[in-house]
Amino acid sequence: MTGVEVSERTVEVAGVTIRYRAAGASGAQPVVLLHGGASRAATWDRLAAALVARGRRIVAADLRGHGGSSRTADYPLRGYRDDILGLLDALAIERAALVGHSLGGHVASLLAQDQPDRFTRLVLEEPPVPSRELSDRHGLSSARFLLPALGSFGTRRGYDRRAVVSAVRQLRVPDPSWWDRLPAVSAPALLVSGGPRSHVPPQRLAEVRDGRLVTIPVGHRVHSRAPERFRDAVVPFLTG
Repeated sequence: MTGVEVSERTVEVAGVTIRYRAAGASGAQPVVLLHGGASRAATWDRLAAALVARGRRIVAADLRGHGGSSRTADYPLRGYRDDILGLLDALAIERAALVGHSLGGHVASLLAQDQPDRFTRLVLEEPPVPSRELSDRHGLSSARFLLPALGSFGTRRGYDRRAVVSAVRQLRVPDPSWWDRLPAVSAPALLVSGGPRSHVPPQRLAEVRDGRLVTIPVGHRVHSRAPERFRDAVVPFLTG
């Protein structure tokens, strides 16, 4: 994070080591950043610097199987959720805003469904929204968002390929219960679509009730490919 002091630490959550990057004053309002599959916490550095400049505290976690966090025997989606809840408990963070990209966006949605009073605002960038039923094919195709990331990228950046493959398999299974739990989310939500170049169908994002949809047509990795436009959409939403 340019011009921002960053600390890197780890916590143990039920036997899983979670590494995280933190910046900003300890008493400031926290924003938790969750990266996508085959990525790591540092992907958020530009957004994090902008949020710290606006008086926010940043906690950017490496999801299990990624970066400096544990490689585990399996990678259930709700295991990611429980890891982040444990991280927040360890840091004594009672309320926070959430930002999640791709797999991290799905994890953020699970967090907001599970503990709606704990999360103040929700930004979901290109989340793989599950299908409601088996006959709905959009959710099956949207899980392909991770597949282009496999290969040499993982060797350079450091992640467990099994984590990505497991996420794709789980996210391709229709999950009507996700939709049943969605009304529990009370936080204002901003959904960011990468437009027609993305594998995530915009029409599926538009179905998320009470969420404001912003389209930045650069494909799946909006925060990386259009960082200024992403920042200009997200920072006012989180700090306004």
